[in-house]
Amino acid sequence: MWLRGLILIASIVAAAIASITGFGIGSILTPVFGLSVPTNVAVAAVSVPHLAGTALRFWLLRARVDRRVLISFGLTSAAGGLTGALLQHWTSSPWLTVVFGALLVFTAASELSGLSRRMRFDGPAAWIAGAISGALGGLVGNQGGIRSAALLGFRVQKEAFVASATAVALIVDGARMPVYIITERHEVAAMWMSVAIATAGVVIGTIFGRQALSRIPEHRFRSFVAVLIGILGTAMLMKGLHSI
Repeated sequence: MWLRGLILIASIVAAAIASITGFGIGSILTPVFGLSVPTNVAVAAVSVPHLAGTALRFWLLRARVDRRVLISFGLTSAAGGLTGALLQHWTSSPWLTVVFGALLVFTAASELSGLSRRMRFDGPAAWIAGAISGALGGLVGNQGGIRSAALLGFRVQKEAFVASATAVALIVDGARMPVYIITERHEVAAMWMSVAIATAGVVIGTIFGRQALSRIPEHRFRSFVAVLIGILGTAMLMKGLHSI
Protein backbone atom coordinates (compact mmCIF):
# COMPACT_ATOMS: atom_id res chain seq x y z
CA MET A 1 0.00 0.00 0.00
CA TRP A 2 2.83 2.38 0.88
CA LEU A 3 4.40 1.81 -2.55
CA ARG A 4 1.24 2.92 -4.34
CA GLY A 5 1.16 6.06 -2.23
CA LEU A 6 4.78 6.72 -3.16
CA ILE A 7 3.95 6.15 -6.84
CA LEU A 8 1.11 8.68 -6.65
CA ILE A 9 3.27 11.37 -5.01
CA ALA A 10 6.23 10.69 -7.30
CA SER A 11 4.08 10.81 -10.43
CA ILE A 12 2.55 14.16 -9.49
CA VAL A 13 5.97 15.68 -8.74
CA ALA A 14 7.56 14.14 -11.86
CA ALA A 15 4.84 15.39 -14.19
CA ALA A 16 4.95 18.88 -12.67
CA ILE A 17 8.71 19.02 -13.23
CA ALA A 18 8.31 17.70 -16.79
CA SER A 19 5.77 20.43 -17.54
CA ILE A 20 8.42 23.00 -16.64
CA THR A 21 11.59 21.40 -18.01
CA GLY A 22 10.43 18.95 -20.69
CA PHE A 23 11.79 15.92 -18.80
CA GLY A 24 11.38 14.15 -15.47
CA ILE A 25 8.63 11.53 -15.63
CA GLY A 26 10.87 8.64 -16.65
CA SER A 27 13.80 9.83 -14.54
CA ILE A 28 11.75 9.86 -11.33
CA LEU A 29 9.15 7.14 -11.84
CA THR A 30 11.40 4.38 -13.22
CA PRO A 31 13.44 4.02 -9.99
CA VAL A 32 10.21 4.07 -7.95
CA PHE A 33 8.65 1.27 -10.01
CA GLY A 34 12.01 -0.48 -9.90
CA LEU A 35 11.59 -0.96 -6.14
CA SER A 36 9.23 -3.88 -6.80
CA VAL A 37 9.93 -5.10 -10.36
CA PRO A 38 12.96 -5.59 -12.65
CA THR A 39 14.21 -2.52 -14.51
CA ASN A 40 12.94 -3.67 -17.93
CA VAL A 41 9.43 -4.12 -16.52
CA ALA A 42 9.65 -0.78 -14.71
CA VAL A 43 10.61 0.99 -17.94
CA ALA A 44 7.69 -0.64 -19.77
CA ALA A 45 5.22 0.19 -16.99
CA VAL A 46 6.36 3.82 -16.78
CA SER A 47 5.93 4.20 -20.54
CA VAL A 48 2.14 4.21 -20.06
CA PRO A 49 1.89 7.23 -17.70
CA HIS A 50 4.79 8.80 -19.60
CA LEU A 51 2.78 8.68 -22.83
CA ALA A 52 -0.31 10.04 -21.06
CA GLY A 53 1.60 12.94 -19.54
CA THR A 54 3.46 13.73 -22.74
CA ALA A 55 0.27 13.70 -24.81
CA LEU A 56 -1.55 15.97 -22.36
CA ARG A 57 1.42 18.34 -22.12
CA PHE A 58 1.64 18.50 -25.91
CA TRP A 59 -2.07 19.28 -26.18
CA LEU A 60 -1.78 22.11 -23.67
CA LEU A 61 1.27 23.61 -25.42
CA ARG A 62 0.65 22.54 -29.03
CA ALA A 63 0.41 26.12 -30.30
CA ARG A 64 3.86 26.96 -28.91
CA VAL A 65 5.90 24.28 -30.70
CA ASP A 66 8.83 25.86 -32.53
CA ARG A 67 8.68 24.13 -35.90
CA ARG A 68 12.21 25.21 -36.78
CA VAL A 69 13.55 23.45 -33.70
CA LEU A 70 11.26 20.45 -34.21
CA ILE A 71 12.39 19.89 -37.79
CA SER A 72 16.10 20.69 -37.40
CA PHE A 73 16.70 19.20 -33.96
CA GLY A 74 13.64 17.16 -33.06
CA LEU A 75 13.50 14.66 -35.90
CA THR A 76 17.18 13.71 -35.67
CA SER A 77 16.91 13.58 -31.87
CA ALA A 78 14.00 11.15 -32.10
CA ALA A 79 15.83 9.02 -34.67
CA GLY A 80 19.01 9.04 -32.61
CA GLY A 81 17.09 8.15 -29.47
CA LEU A 82 15.43 5.15 -31.07
CA THR A 83 18.76 4.00 -32.52
CA GLY A 84 20.47 4.34 -29.18
CA ALA A 85 17.67 2.44 -27.43
CA LEU A 86 17.97 -0.43 -29.91
CA LEU A 87 21.75 -0.58 -29.37
CA GLN A 88 21.49 -0.34 -25.59
CA HIS A 89 21.40 -4.11 -25.12
CA TRP A 90 24.84 -4.51 -26.72
CA THR A 91 26.55 -1.32 -25.58
CA SER A 92 25.22 -0.75 -22.07
CA SER A 93 28.07 0.19 -19.72
CA PRO A 94 28.48 2.12 -16.46
CA TRP A 95 30.99 4.31 -18.27
CA LEU A 96 28.25 5.50 -20.62
CA THR A 97 26.25 6.60 -17.59
CA VAL A 98 29.32 8.41 -16.24
CA VAL A 99 29.83 10.24 -19.55
CA PHE A 100 26.12 11.05 -19.69
CA GLY A 101 26.13 12.46 -16.17
CA ALA A 102 29.29 14.47 -16.77
CA LEU A 103 27.82 16.02 -19.91
CA LEU A 104 24.68 17.06 -18.05
CA VAL A 105 26.72 18.61 -15.22
CA PHE A 106 28.88 20.45 -17.76
CA THR A 107 25.79 21.72 -19.60
CA ALA A 108 24.23 22.95 -16.37
CA ALA A 109 27.45 24.68 -15.29
CA SER A 110 27.83 26.29 -18.72
CA GLU A 111 24.31 27.71 -18.59
CA LEU A 112 24.61 28.98 -15.03
CA SER A 113 28.04 30.53 -15.67
CA GLY A 114 27.01 32.18 -18.91
CA LEU A 115 29.40 30.16 -21.08
CA SER A 116 26.52 28.65 -23.05
CA ARG A 117 25.53 32.09 -24.35
CA ARG A 118 28.45 31.79 -26.76
CA MET A 119 27.08 28.54 -28.18
CA ARG A 120 24.24 28.38 -30.69
CA PHE A 121 22.76 25.48 -32.63
CA ASP A 122 21.89 26.58 -36.15
CA GLY A 123 21.81 24.84 -39.51
CA PRO A 124 23.72 21.53 -39.67
CA ALA A 125 24.80 21.94 -36.02
CA ALA A 126 21.18 21.57 -34.93
CA TRP A 127 20.80 18.30 -36.85
CA ILE A 128 24.06 16.96 -35.42
CA ALA A 129 23.18 18.04 -31.87
CA GLY A 130 19.83 16.30 -32.18
CA ALA A 131 21.29 13.04 -33.43
CA ILE A 132 24.11 12.89 -30.87
CA SER A 133 21.97 13.86 -27.88
CA GLY A 134 19.24 11.46 -28.92
CA ALA A 135 21.62 8.55 -29.43
CA LEU A 136 23.37 9.13 -26.09
CA GLY A 137 20.05 9.44 -24.29
CA GLY A 138 18.83 6.23 -25.87
CA LEU A 139 21.98 4.36 -24.89
CA VAL A 140 21.70 5.24 -21.21
CA GLY A 141 17.90 5.12 -21.09
CA ASN A 142 17.31 8.78 -20.22
CA GLN A 143 16.49 10.69 -23.36
CA GLY A 144 14.52 13.52 -21.80
CA GLY A 145 17.35 14.95 -19.72
CA ILE A 146 19.94 15.09 -22.49
CA ARG A 147 17.30 16.39 -24.92
CA SER A 148 16.48 19.36 -22.67
CA ALA A 149 20.19 19.94 -22.08
CA ALA A 150 20.78 20.17 -25.83
CA LEU A 151 17.77 22.43 -26.26
CA LEU A 152 19.48 25.00 -24.04
CA GLY A 153 21.61 25.67 -27.14
CA PHE A 154 18.56 27.18 -28.83
CA ARG A 155 17.30 30.64 -27.96
CA VAL A 156 13.58 29.98 -27.59
CA GLN A 157 11.07 31.15 -25.01
CA LYS A 158 10.08 28.87 -22.15
CA GLU A 159 6.77 27.66 -23.63
CA ALA A 160 8.44 26.91 -26.97
CA PHE A 161 11.25 25.10 -25.15
CA VAL A 162 8.90 22.78 -23.28
CA ALA A 163 6.51 22.36 -26.21
CA SER A 164 9.29 21.42 -28.65
CA ALA A 165 10.85 18.95 -26.18
CA THR A 166 7.40 17.46 -25.62
CA ALA A 167 6.71 17.08 -29.35
CA VAL A 168 9.94 15.11 -29.77
CA ALA A 169 9.14 12.97 -26.72
CA LEU A 170 5.71 12.20 -28.14
CA ILE A 171 7.27 10.92 -31.37
CA VAL A 172 9.61 8.65 -29.40
CA ASP A 173 6.80 7.42 -27.15
CA GLY A 174 4.65 6.55 -30.13
CA ALA A 175 7.47 4.54 -31.67
CA ARG A 176 8.57 2.62 -28.57
CA MET A 177 5.17 1.78 -27.02
CA PRO A 178 4.45 -1.11 -29.45
CA VAL A 179 7.77 -2.69 -28.46
CA TYR A 180 6.90 -2.58 -24.78
CA ILE A 181 3.39 -3.88 -25.39
CA ILE A 182 4.76 -6.90 -27.23
CA THR A 183 7.63 -7.71 -24.89
CA GLU A 184 6.28 -6.88 -21.42
CA ARG A 185 2.48 -6.84 -21.77
CA HIS A 186 1.80 -9.61 -19.25
CA GLU A 187 4.03 -8.12 -16.55
CA VAL A 188 2.61 -4.62 -17.04
CA ALA A 189 -0.98 -5.94 -17.04
CA ALA A 190 -0.32 -7.66 -13.72
CA MET A 191 0.48 -4.29 -12.12
CA TRP A 192 -2.37 -2.36 -13.72
CA MET A 193 -3.38 -0.69 -10.46
CA SER A 194 0.05 0.91 -9.97
CA VAL A 195 0.12 1.97 -13.62
CA ALA A 196 -3.36 3.50 -13.30
CA ILE A 197 -2.37 5.39 -10.13
CA ALA A 198 0.76 6.72 -11.83
CA THR A 199 -1.24 7.78 -14.88
CA ALA A 200 -3.74 9.67 -12.72
CA GLY A 201 -0.91 11.32 -10.81
CA VAL A 202 0.82 12.33 -14.02
CA VAL A 203 -2.35 14.01 -15.30
CA ILE A 204 -2.71 15.98 -12.05
CA GLY A 205 0.96 16.94 -12.03
CA THR A 206 0.90 18.02 -15.67
CA ILE A 207 -1.99 20.41 -15.08
CA PHE A 208 -0.32 21.83 -11.97
CA GLY A 209 3.03 22.13 -13.75
CA ARG A 210 1.46 23.97 -16.69
CA GLN A 211 0.18 26.61 -14.29
CA ALA A 212 3.57 26.81 -12.56
CA LEU A 213 5.35 27.31 -15.90
CA SER A 214 3.31 30.41 -16.62
CA ARG A 215 4.45 31.91 -13.31
CA ILE A 216 8.18 31.42 -13.83
CA PRO A 217 9.82 34.63 -15.13
CA GLU A 218 11.34 34.21 -18.57
CA HIS A 219 14.78 35.36 -17.40
CA ARG A 220 14.77 32.74 -14.62
CA PHE A 221 13.54 29.82 -16.68
CA ARG A 222 16.81 28.68 -18.23
CA SER A 223 18.61 28.80 -14.88
CA PHE A 224 15.83 26.73 -13.32
CA VAL A 225 16.14 24.10 -16.05
CA ALA A 226 19.94 24.13 -15.73
CA VAL A 227 19.75 23.45 -11.98
CA LEU A 228 17.47 20.44 -12.49
CA ILE A 229 19.70 19.15 -15.29
CA GLY A 230 22.67 19.50 -12.96
CA ILE A 231 20.88 17.50 -10.26
CA LEU A 232 20.01 14.76 -12.75
CA GLY A 233 23.57 14.74 -14.09
CA THR A 234 25.04 14.43 -10.61
CA ALA A 235 22.71 11.54 -9.80
CA MET A 236 23.62 9.75 -13.03
CA LEU A 237 27.33 10.39 -12.46
CA MET A 238 27.17 8.88 -8.96
CA LYS A 239 25.14 5.94 -10.21
CA GLY A 240 27.66 5.20 -12.96
CA LEU A 241 30.70 5.49 -10.69
CA HIS A 242 29.03 3.27 -8.10
CA SER A 243 28.48 0.57 -10.74
CA ILE A 244 32.08 0.53 -11.98
